Amino acid sequence: MTATPGLPALPDAEPAELTGIRIGYARVSTGGQKLDRQTDALTAAGCRRIFADKKSGRDTDRAELRAALEFLQPGDTLVVPALDRLSRSLADLITTVADLRRRGVGFTSLHEALDTTTPGGRLVFHVFAALAEFIRELIVSGTREGLAAARERGRTGGRPTVVTPGIIRAARDMLPNPGHSITSIAKLLGVSPGTLYNHIPDLRELRQAATPRPALPADTRPGLPSVAAYDDLLPSQRTGHRPI
Repeated sequence: MTATPGLPALPDAEPAELTGIRIGYARVSTGGQKLDRQTDALTAAGCRRIFADKKSGRDTDRAELRAALEFLQPGDTLVVPALDRLSRSLADLITTVADLRRRGVGFTSLHEALDTTTPGGRLVFHVFAALAEFIRELIVSGTREGLAAARERGRTGGRPTVVTPGIIRAARDMLPNPGHSITSIAKLLGVSPGTLYNHIPDLRELRQAATPRPALPADTRPGLPSVAAYDDLLPSQRTGHRPI
């Protein structure tokens, strides 16, 4: 089967030689939920080893799922109690199953009675892949139509700008002053420095034309008189005075 844009292709061939080894994977969303019902079902299905996570299906960092996928060998079969235990996203589910098929690993979901080692199971996943691609194309098409309709009404989409002509004038007035940095100007006006760069094309020229702050004039005050001439007035210099 050829791949559709945005989704992997599901290989047509089943595992060349099934080993009969079934590896189970169970998952609950929170620590307070029990895994017993799922593990009992997997054990009854003949799973030799069961990996289990206590994490949300939307969490991509699931250590036990990663360990289960690494443990599987060609000819083995991954068994889950239900499809939503493996993933809550159809696209992610298809990607995972397609990767298993490339490795020669089968996949079985007990609740839905799906088995990719059989022609019927492979057909179902081909339908799933086509459905996911159909939904993706509908979303893309709807988004494009919405943007086109907005453009016809004079709207271009994206976040509304907070920049006003008054903010631009104030920024242009402050930019030539070397005492104000671009960051401080942006913070004062309630915008980001990038916004100033985007809305003031000649910002760098304004900064380069800034008048440098004049240096402080040299100290021209007359020098202070020396105190050496008054040393004899100090008590320690008087005749006969004994220092304390």
